[in-house]
Amino acid sequence: MSKQVADHILERLRDWGVQQVFGYPGDGINGLVAAFGRADDRPRFIQARHEEMAAFSAVGYAKFSGRVGVCAATSGPGAIHLLNGLYDAKLDHVPVVAIVGQTARSAMGGHYQQEVDLLSLFKDVASEYVHMATVPEQFPNLIDRAIRVALAERAPTAVIVPADLQEMPYSPPRHAFKQVPSSVPGYRPPVTCAPEDEIARAAEVINAGARTAILVGQGARDAADEVRQVAELTGAGVAKALLGKDVLPDDLPYVTGPIGLLGSRPSYEMMRDCDTLLIVGSNFPYSQFLPEFGSARAVQIDVDGKMIGMRYPTEVNLVGDAAATLRSLIPRLRRRDDRSWRETIEGNVAAWWETVERQARVPAEPTNPMLLFWELSARLPDDAIVTADSGSAANWYARDLRFRGRMRGSLSGTLATMGPGVPYAIGAKFAHPSRPVIALVGDGAMQMNGLAELLTIARYRERWSDPRLVVAVLHNNDLNQVTWELRAMGGEPKFEESQNLPDMNYAAFAQSIGLEGVVVDRPEEIGPAWERALAADRPVVLDVHCDPDIPPIPPHAEFEQLKDAAEAILKGDPDGFGVVRKGLKTKAQELFSRS
Repeated sequence: MSKQVADHILERLRDWGVQQVFGYPGDGINGLVAAFGRADDRPRFIQARHEEMAAFSAVGYAKFSGRVGVCAATSGPGAIHLLNGLYDAKLDHVPVVAIVGQTARSAMGGHYQQEVDLLSLFKDVASEYVHMATVPEQFPNLIDRAIRVALAERAPTAVIVPADLQEMPYSPPRHAFKQVPSSVPGYRPPVTCAPEDEIARAAEVINAGARTAILVGQGARDAADEVRQVAELTGAGVAKALLGKDVLPDDLPYVTGPIGLLGSRPSYEMMRDCDTLLIVGSNFPYSQFLPEFGSARAVQIDVDGKMIGMRYPTEVNLVGDAAATLRSLIPRLRRRDDRSWRETIEGNVAAWWETVERQARVPAEPTNPMLLFWELSARLPDDAIVTADSGSAANWYARDLRFRGRMRGSLSGTLATMGPGVPYAIGAKFAHPSRPVIALVGDGAMQMNGLAELLTIARYRERWSDPRLVVAVLHNNDLNQVTWELRAMGGEPKFEESQNLPDMNYAAFAQSIGLEGVVVDRPEEIGPAWERALAADRPVVLDVHCDPDIPPIPPHAEFEQLKDAAEAILKGDPDGFGVVRKGLKTKAQELFSRS
């Protein structure tokens, strides 16, 4: 039997080292599905419960492996379902390739079943590279370029393959006019460094300061050692944007932790009081949490010149690889002998972690959600991978978890979409089957799609050498983050018809499909539940009943936010009494630490 186009596509993916494709079948990719059947599980087809979840799993795989993630879907509705996951990749700068089916070429333009203008549909989300094949000779170039562009631009790309073309005999491009050959698979990103004269200017700015603050994002992940050296030389503290949470461990005494609405008070105070700011690999968007404009001189380092100088009036912009640029900068920096600024930062950090623990132990009904995260911190294996969903889970992930060792963590940082927590964890397990993975998910996201993806976990768990995958569900029957946003940003009370969730037993569902399920409804059960889950011989769902009235108070509450929250209570918020009582108790722990 001659090799079909679909067979060649999978062969080329193998040549690129692709080990799995996350997807869902449909007749628009029947040729591709048949080729998977002939491919001896190379690459593996990992069947999600929904195409959006396949895309999220590919994003999670790419985030935690450093390699390209690949997803596949059928024409029409399947392709449409991929979009949210691909936009997550686009906004968080993650390399993902989507291989998508299309109606047969002979039917295109005829308003045929499931015919959608996919080139237009993907034009924005895969703006770096989206093309449709029409003849076999376009391969392998389309696959090669899609992967290379995804890696080079850190972005999603898409290749559209009509259904009939997938089943045609493959013929390679010829050495001829209007034929496009390709080359051996492989891509290594260039290590670029900012020009020496600009690095010298940056050193002058930093050396002139007395109170330096460093902000790191995910672009600093491969420059962690260099960031430490700069911090030691300058006596700086280091704040971490949400996607940069795993850049430096939280047991370093000068790491102030998260910044912004989900941030810590030490990060807020460091930015408020610094006279020099160094931003490394971050596109943190909330400028109100950076120094007042004009109060600090600033330097930014980023590999992408398009993303630099946008958030703060930086004096020197260094476009280049973070590690290489910092290595060139470090010899020009003078060690700051006056360590009073560093001592202030370290004192604030130590006091903050005491505050976080006290806040986690504020009595709640039935449990305080912060306690779930605090108790996990001490029990996290040093090589754990943690995913979090959007919503209130992201608050506690940012503030209460203390990363150390080789720990990795991520969430939907820029799109902030609901639903990626569990599929990210699935992608992480395929990227690192020998490492434990923990997903921290609100019950809204769990009901949206996490429950279905537990079936995916049950199906593939035997492929992972380390069986530990723990999904912790914050069970409060409330779409909690939006409820708090209604109060604090709109001055409106909780609207129960939109915010309340139907109750269900998540642990029982897990048990029904062969996973372990544990119900936690008392604070003293949380620590032992984590220990049980992290010692289990199979994936575990922790069904943690927690209090929806524990407030995600930002490190610096604006007067307008406080006023709006008060107005929401006065307008008859159904949980008003509990909100006030527990909010005051939580905030009091912070005030107490500063008395």
